Amino acid sequence: MKISRRGALALVGGGTILAATAGGFALTRTPTRALEPWKRAGRYEEPRRRALSYAILAPNPHNRQPWLADLRDPDTVILHRDRTRDLPQTDPFERQLTIGMGCFLELLAIAASQDGHAVAFALFPEGEEGPIAVARFNKGGAPDPLFAHVLDRRSCKEPFEDRPVPKDMVETLAAYARIIDDPPTVSQIVALSWDAWTVEAKTPRTLRESVELMRFGRSEIEASPDGVDLGGPFLEALMAVGAVSRRAQLDPSSFAFQEGVRIYEEMLKATPAYAVLTTPTNTRLDQIEAGRRWLRLNLATTSLGLALHPVSQALQEFPEMAGCFRRAHDLLAEPGHTVQMLGRLGFGPSAPASPRWPLETRIRNG
Repeated sequence: MKISRRGALALVGGGTILAATAGGFALTRTPTRALEPWKRAGRYEEPRRRALSYAILAPNPHNRQPWLADLRDPDTVILHRDRTRDLPQTDPFERQLTIGMGCFLELLAIAASQDGHAVAFALFPEGEEGPIAVARFNKGGAPDPLFAHVLDRRSCKEPFEDRPVPKDMVETLAAYARIIDDPPTVSQIVALSWDAWTVEAKTPRTLRESVELMRFGRSEIEASPDGVDLGGPFLEALMAVGAVSRRAQLDPSSFAFQEGVRIYEEMLKATPAYAVLTTPTNTRLDQIEAGRRWLRLNLATTSLGLALHPVSQALQEFPEMAGCFRRAHDLLAEPGHTVQMLGRLGFGPSAPASPRWPLETRIRNG
């Protein structure tokens, strides 16, 4: 997660922290090594590696990047989920992580199509405890037009502009998700998402899970380019004077925590529309399919110049979230259906890319 200049200044109450971001300091705070996978995407000779170099850029919960690709068989990718990257507190049934794997698979197929490959997936061929998928690369794929937007896709965690999403864009995106833009329902979802975020932030074990995944400053981001990245010159200046720290983020009474709450509430309220994905049942196959649809929705919104930001707290399945979970399903799903994804939709500022592990760290037997 990035905090903007606006948010960073708010954290120090308009003090003199700007001096620390001047000159060479600002120029050295970008985690260039952690962003290198975005530049190296597509720069591989072998078709599977080339497709994988794009797939590792897929959106995923808490940026855990839980994918492991086995390349032992020719023209095949055997995809596993790295279970050391689970989220036991906020995603105890691994539903969100499975959706993230679906995003990866769809992006793999889209990227492979650019080389004339059609990817056939065998999902969970050995049951839920085995590989997520066996992906076979076959000749004959037609290029997917959404590929043009892969490197521009972002998750925008900033307030959106105070203007509606045009009706023609709503109609275009309706092919990928249910788009909600009527003000009364939007207001209800804003309230729901805020209540759910508050539950997660004020439940000690779920807060700790998120804070433990925060990477504070360039050095931590470069060492572990996953999780929630807190970087850039403004935030690192705040870290230098102790205004932002892991300890402060774990203390709901701290100034940094309270200011973060204010900033997040402001962001959630600045939302003109939402995108919702539901499924009639909630099998692993449903979750994979929801991830594939979510990835395509992300690319479609990017193509329209719109911003998308997942707000999944109300869909989490730990006990303290049960009330918000019920509200989300009463509001957003038909009886018996499952809400798989919920995202803010609107016009937002450009967002930086998220750090990624190099492709080579995600390959086994290759």
